Amino acid sequence: MNNKIYADPLTFPIYQTSSYIIPGGEKYRYSREYNPTVENLGNEIKKLEEAEDYNVFSSGMGSITTTLLSLSKPGDRILTHLDTFARSYHFIKDFLGQWGIKSDIAEPGTDNILKNIKKDTKIVFIESISNPVLRVNDIAAISEKCHEIGAILVVDSTVPTPYNIKSLKLGADIVLHSASKFISGHNNVIAGLAAGRNDLMEKIDAMRRTLGTSLDPNSAFLVENGMKTLALRMEKINSNAMSIAEKLRDNKCISEVIYPGLPEHPDYETAKRAMRGYSGIVCFKLKSNPEKFIDNLKKIVPANTMGGTNTIISTPASMSHRSLSDGELKILGVDSKFMRLSVGIEDPEEIIDDINSAIVQ
Repeated sequence: MNNKIYADPLTFPIYQTSSYIIPGGEKYRYSREYNPTVENLGNEIKKLEEAEDYNVFSSGMGSITTTLLSLSKPGDRILTHLDTFARSYHFIKDFLGQWGIKSDIAEPGTDNILKNIKKDTKIVFIESISNPVLRVNDIAAISEKCHEIGAILVVDSTVPTPYNIKSLKLGADIVLHSASKFISGHNNVIAGLAAGRNDLMEKIDAMRRTLGTSLDPNSAFLVENGMKTLALRMEKINSNAMSIAEKLRDNKCISEVIYPGLPEHPDYETAKRAMRGYSGIVCFKLKSNPEKFIDNLKKIVPANTMGGTNTIISTPASMSHRSLSDGELKILGVDSKFMRLSVGIEDPEEIIDDINSAIVQ
């Protein structure tokens, strides 16, 4: 005889509750602190990253801010690089600076990051593939120098995802993701993820529960559903992006194509050594009018995001990195003609035809 009141669900259910009946165990009291649906998602990123522990957040920026706030204090020194997502850059340089935390900003590239690690650096925050200029940072080399001086290496690996690179295996202490992008993959949710060492995750977890940067169960459910197809999507996206990057090089109206899978990329050898695939962001520089190009696109959608199943284009100078100064954008080589293409799972020939047709000579 089956004594179960309910059937076992095939898909992990949404625990749509703000609180729990007490007494029912020490852990489950309030969903800002712990929720089973959110924990199920956390266990998935823990498995994907082969980590000791996890944390889940209401956004990718929530994962970054909560992590850095929990691990730093006034007087500490944090190093990052200029070619990070602009919000991350400003949080470290401007916000944390107001609280007495010193910041060092390296120019793009692993060599510049290594040169700027000082004896008193406490945290090094890098992106495995930088947004938007797609430098591939050598996590193994950076982690080795960090650990020599006792610094914590935090890696934002939103662009490649755990499918393409295992940051913790290469020596990172913590890996972060904006799960809103490739991990969930459908442009329908905002979420952040973290995975790494137990001792660090415990500190971050306490800060998450205090700041309230916790994810809601509906969003956790959507992210976990998207993660089920991560390998399939990234395999196709990797292939599409490689094909598109190679073919864009033949367009005489494009002055430069930036993609880690191209042999001329400055970090090609690092990418080839550390990555399974080169992910889905292809950047290129137009010779012609960028506004007319965007207006002429028929299939590719302009939007301030990336990582979905459909191909999206953005102009970092006026979108994701609009808060940087002209001087900072010049160092990155980003101007109005710099395009960031987030490749989807469509037929790549359709994307190439749309780009070629949209360029006004």
